[in-house]
Amino acid sequence: MFTGIITGVGRIVAIAPLGSSLDHGKRLRIQTPPSYLDDVGLGDSIALNGACMTVTSLSPEDPSFTIDISAESLAKTAGLDQAGSINLEKALRANDRLGGHLVSGHVDGLGTVTYFAPVGESWELRILAPRELAKYLAYKGSITVNGVSLTVNRVLDVDASHPQGAGCEISINIIPHTVDHTALGTLQATSPVNLEIDLIARYVERMLQDSTLPRTA
Repeated sequence: MFTGIITGVGRIVAIAPLGSSLDHGKRLRIQTPPSYLDDVGLGDSIALNGACMTVTSLSPEDPSFTIDISAESLAKTAGLDQAGSINLEKALRANDRLGGHLVSGHVDGLGTVTYFAPVGESWELRILAPRELAKYLAYKGSITVNGVSLTVNRVLDVDASHPQGAGCEISINIIPHTVDHTALGTLQATSPVNLEIDLIARYVERMLQDSTLPRTA
């Protein structure tokens, strides 16, 4: 479990195939900030751009660590198949502050950045989310973008006439601190991003579905 509060910006520095076919995944080596791995052990969970992964080896002297990612996960996420900066978050501990919101580290869908530009002292980020996620997105609700817990400021359902197709376009205000301390500053229009919906919204939908099912004696 995570909170969407990024604890470090890492960099994928090496990608190696785990087999010879497209059904095989990859082994990634991620370089981290100094001392980031001091409290990390083999088998620990770290979210990479919002996707929960398991540490398979550690090199504290680099410092760097490796993870193995399946072909399925590569197909369902963005930013984990090429070298570059990524957001890192260590798993939540029982005594930690919940600074963002409850985040599972499971990517629900890929969004597309439609606009990213400074507005006053902050930045406006607009993302087109898949239509199937639209029902989970609400004004002032929470969403995780590449592992970062953010608040939705505007929601607009769009049809196929939108340049990127039908879906739900959300607008998010990002303060300079978040841009400076995450990898979100590298985004640009058309960039794919990992989205995770609010965990509570998922359970609310299930409860509403259950209320419509016939009851048996």
